[in-house]
Amino acid sequence: MTRISTMWRKSVDGRTAALYLLPSIILFSIFVFYPMFRTIYLSFFLTDQTGNAAIMVGIENFQYLLGSSEFQNSMKATGLFVLYTVPITIVLALFFALLANEKLKGIGFFRTMYSSTMGISVAASSVIWLFMFNPSIGMFNRLLSVFNFPQIQWLLDPEWALLSVSISTIWMNIGFSFLILLGGLQNIDEHLYESSRIDGAGYFYRLRRITLPMLSPTLFFIITISLINAFQTFGQIDILTKGGPSQSTNLIVYSIYREAFINYQFGTASAQAVILFLIILVVTILQFKLGERKVHYQ
Repeated sequence: MTRISTMWRKSVDGRTAALYLLPSIILFSIFVFYPMFRTIYLSFFLTDQTGNAAIMVGIENFQYLLGSSEFQNSMKATGLFVLYTVPITIVLALFFALLANEKLKGIGFFRTMYSSTMGISVAASSVIWLFMFNPSIGMFNRLLSVFNFPQIQWLLDPEWALLSVSISTIWMNIGFSFLILLGGLQNIDEHLYESSRIDGAGYFYRLRRITLPMLSPTLFFIITISLINAFQTFGQIDILTKGGPSQSTNLIVYSIYREAFINYQFGTASAQAVILFLIILVVTILQFKLGERKVHYQ
């Protein structure tokens, strides 16, 4: 009798748990799982202009993309964009977090300033940077003219466009990284610093031996999230450059958007989305395999 009642209790608990999970399961099924499987399905088809599968072509969409110079340029631009933005964002955010973690009078003002970019949308930030990069009235060219340097077509020159977008992206993302890193710094036990000071350890020794090892879980999280977000960048590209000039800023997400909603080639757009998913998956797995080894959990 006890065994039957235990089985019944487990069954009731399982149904209750499933009932609580049901809203999340429904939402994930509608907005995550169905679009993902639909994208994988469409990547094997040629589609009509409404996005319905028309002719099955197997892996021909992937073969076409891998042999396409346009897609290769898009992958190259995406890789360079990630290399430009992620390391610099994390280094600057860590530097500002270390400064803001000091117990100084009025430091709260600087914490607010460093994290203020979180409160501005990508669209609003991009419009601000669009004016700053303007070749005629923009702030950067006016500064160059003060020092008698030649004017730069920031968003119109293929050599400068990707770098310009990267600069604006670093500014947009630094607030979030700063806030997370500052929270990690403030969670480090103060007794560790007090003990090191008693032993005569200097600031840089404490930074190398205490701060960075204890902050490594937060750094690992920020690096992983920043890499994923960099591969998914879209808003500032759409507003600042539209993928130009000469496709120098045609990042893969913008390429997917243009292929699907401008060229109405949903099959090849879906294939690009699948490739992007695999790239992010591989990068994340490598990050967990290689980066987590250096993480020191308390």
